[in-house]
Amino acid sequence: MKKWQIRKRWILFLVPVIWMGVHSTAVTAYIETVKRGATPAVFAYDELQDAIAKESERRAQKPIDARFDKVWKAIPGYNGRVVDQEATYQLASKEKRTFPKQWIYREVPPKVGLDDLSPSPIYRGNEHKPMAALMINVAWGTEHLSNMLATLDKEHVKATFFLDGSWLSKHEQEARLILAQGHEIGNHAYSHPMMSRLNRAKATQEIQRTESFIRKLGTRSHFFAPPSGDFTQQTVEVAHGLGMKTVMWTVDTVDWRKTSAPAWMISRVREKAGNGALILMHPTDRSAIALPQIIRTMKQKGIKLGTVAEVLSSKRVNPVEPKGTF
Repeated sequence: MKKWQIRKRWILFLVPVIWMGVHSTAVTAYIETVKRGATPAVFAYDELQDAIAKESERRAQKPIDARFDKVWKAIPGYNGRVVDQEATYQLASKEKRTFPKQWIYREVPPKVGLDDLSPSPIYRGNEHKPMAALMINVAWGTEHLSNMLATLDKEHVKATFFLDGSWLSKHEQEARLILAQGHEIGNHAYSHPMMSRLNRAKATQEIQRTESFIRKLGTRSHFFAPPSGDFTQQTVEVAHGLGMKTVMWTVDTVDWRKTSAPAWMISRVREKAGNGALILMHPTDRSAIALPQIIRTMKQKGIKLGTVAEVLSSKRVNPVEPKGTF
């Protein structure tokens, strides 16, 4: 082989090697440190980089695809996570650490999301997500609503209120207060009908009529809660055609029954509600009494409370530090 050919091969080999060296995390950090006037120890940066790379493998969590379950029907996916090694490295270097104290992550979305599934009812969020939602269906009265709103505000909890259109047409001021406090609004049909008994045109009319009142509030609903939990696949498809997912519940507090004591409701939530739970409530006197303890029960279990939209999203959430018993 001729000398010029040997030289050419060496050049082709060395160029990418040099490029990788110059653009490596350690070299980049070294250059940045020199620019600031410091005199770093190159081997310390390499040690940190190696430590981050090894620990990153252990900390990585794969995303979970949305799926259809025979019992729970449509279940949303859950984002995975990977360590942002460059950002973690830069932060640890700035703090002059040989091992990071704080880890910075990037979320990795699942390949299959809830929107990729065919129209189906939703009874719960992903079981790996330490979050639950209070879904409060409002179709009658206002006397206990203010107390529940005050409790939610005091506890810094956002909920989803599914409003009946006939109620909303008479209580716009209360609905605006719900929105003003940062809660989510959902659609609960107009006249609290048994949706399974309606033809497609009537079902569409029930949802659309309520939605027209919701739009007047300056918002829109992304979720539909069938009155009395009564629906058919036609109901699900009608709601889907109107841009809404049909939402049921994981745990029913049975607060509509006068014999349901607040203590019993709290115990029921403690026993049955877990990650991804959708907890059904109504603005009754029993719920107003039980609500503070229900919130504390979920915090005690290490579960954060949020809106239905937050629970059903694939976005990751950090668990709440479990509280002591009360």
